[in-house]
Amino acid sequence: MAILCSLGVVASGTNSLAADASTAKPANATNAATAIFAGGCFWCIEADFEKLPGVIGAESGYTAGKKVDPTYEQVSAGSTGHTEAIRVTYDPSRVSYAQLVDFFWKHIDPTVKDRQFCDVGSQYRSGIYWQNEAERKVAESSRDALLASGKFKEIHTEIVAATAFYPAEEYHQDYYKKNPIRYAYYRNGCGRDSRVESLWGKK
Repeated sequence: MAILCSLGVVASGTNSLAADASTAKPANATNAATAIFAGGCFWCIEADFEKLPGVIGAESGYTAGKKVDPTYEQVSAGSTGHTEAIRVTYDPSRVSYAQLVDFFWKHIDPTVKDRQFCDVGSQYRSGIYWQNEAERKVAESSRDALLASGKFKEIHTEIVAATAFYPAEEYHQDYYKKNPIRYAYYRNGCGRDSRVESLWGKK
């Protein structure tokens, strides 16, 4: 039985902080850029990216669906078309978009469709959501290079234009810091790190 990303969490309120992916930036990141990725449970991919030098922060949310201002309950039910995602705010003088994409690949399983690790459903599909032509070219070239290397026969990670990004409810933000024991239990139980290591080798 899958251990859900929402393990041990009680929802509180609704999500009313919708923001367009191309314009929203934290107030303290005037010169920063953003990038949007989906890699399964947003708690985990948020935690991964926040450890990368040059990343200012990562925000959990929902994207690539049709429903405006969705709640976690709606997205997790799989009826909105959205996937759990993160919006990374980073300093381009310290880390490039290409480096972010490379880091992303090595923290997901691109070989599966509509799932990541123990979480199953289109709401957990992996994706790279480009915000301009330069990002599109980087993402597609990176995927094509992986396929050309022969490492993977197929890659199911979608690479599509970014649409509205809706920040998740506050209790999801920095979940790994707020609830370290529950987070560790979920991550270990889901087999995320062992699967990543089997695909990419030890970090």
